[in-house]
Amino acid sequence: MEDDDQSGQSPEQSLGRTQRRLLRRVFNGRTVPVVVDDKPFLTYKEAARYLLSLPVEERDAAYDAMKVFADRKGESQAD
Repeated sequence: MEDDDQSGQSPEQSLGRTQRRLLRRVFNGRTVPVVVDDKPFLTYKEAARYLLSLPVEERDAAYDAMKVFADRKGESQAD
């Protein structure tokens, strides 16, 4: 049974499919938080809520910062 975002409108509906998929990969099993705007995010839901609270231009900038932060931290774990 899926209980993820079942209450009314899901908070990720304003995020594009590509953004949702990347965020889910970035935050899957994360033990080191992603820091954006001096705020740490350890879970997908925390990050999605924060992104959706921002105006579109700031949201895109914060999303890009999360992506860059995750890429930087992932360099030591490159496959």
